Amino acid sequence: MRVVVDINHPGHVHYFKNFIWEMRQRGHEVLITASHKDVATQLLQLYGLEYFDLGSYGSSLLQKMVNIPIMDVKMYRAVKNFRPDILLGFSSIRAAHASKVLGVPAVIFDDTEHAKWEHRLYAPFAAAILTPSCFHKDLGKKQVRFNGYMELAALHPARFRPDPSVLQELGLTEDDAFIVVRFVSWDANHDVGQHGIRDKIGLVKALEQYGRVLITSEGALPPELQPHQIRVSPEKLHDLLYYATLYVGEGGTTAAEAAVLGTPSIFVSSLAGTMGNFIELEEIYDLLYSFTEGDVALGRAIEILQVPASQEKWRNKRDRLLKGKIDVTALMVWFIENYPWSFEEMKEHPEMQYPSASWDVS
Repeated sequence: MRVVVDINHPGHVHYFKNFIWEMRQRGHEVLITASHKDVATQLLQLYGLEYFDLGSYGSSLLQKMVNIPIMDVKMYRAVKNFRPDILLGFSSIRAAHASKVLGVPAVIFDDTEHAKWEHRLYAPFAAAILTPSCFHKDLGKKQVRFNGYMELAALHPARFRPDPSVLQELGLTEDDAFIVVRFVSWDANHDVGQHGIRDKIGLVKALEQYGRVLITSEGALPPELQPHQIRVSPEKLHDLLYYATLYVGEGGTTAAEAAVLGTPSIFVSSLAGTMGNFIELEEIYDLLYSFTEGDVALGRAIEILQVPASQEKWRNKRDRLLKGKIDVTALMVWFIENYPWSFEEMKEHPEMQYPSASWDVS
């Protein structure tokens, strides 16, 4: 089987890396296409995954709109001689468009309800759209729901074991209290007009009263915050999140990753309350807390830091979550290897995708 996997964000590398390795081990050919967004291509290189470089959509909304057809053409040229049987991506406009021209199916994953423009641009051309079961939006007859989160493709215990050596690189031990803070660039199409933490300096100064503050940022930081910025290799961020006392940030993907790792997670964004996975992680599992304003979020963060629950308590919350969620990588492999029968099977028998399901290939 010949499969194209398209990457357009660092999170997508984590979503699909285990799928790529698993498929290649099973004898399938996989071509990776990638565009530049934050450290996406750097991550691919660190994992030893060769890719076809598609360039960048640009940073402004105008640049992105102008470059959509250009990137479509680049995508088509990159994959046509590979003669794929199927294309795979996360909210990938170019994969869906190229699949239509090539006459092969595109399977698109999505978990972002407010990404309206992306939905309009890829959905008419996709063959199947897979979303978490908690996804609130109805994307039509092509949509099937899976009982998990995209983050579990990388962070399910079947795929992830934390490595404490990252702590030594930063002069930390497992007993040290530290808070990971993330700031984003707000240049994604679905982030235009949104905001996160307004008083970054004030937030960091308040948090550092309770432990060391480690900042990751997509953009330049003010001089006052630069001493907190970490230079840890991006493929080690999940290990750091696992051992963190708390995560606070504007990065939605990172917030969900921290939560499924069993680390208290606070998401600060004007988009709070719009995404089903965040609502479920908060209301059902008590692992993540969402706020539209930084000052309110800071109050909750201080509450957690002042009366820290035992690590065992948070890990128990994570265990409860995992009991009802699937190994998403296993689902991907099963779904792609058995497409299009797998699409109909999931439509007719959604109960077949629980952890004991026979499709589990892990």
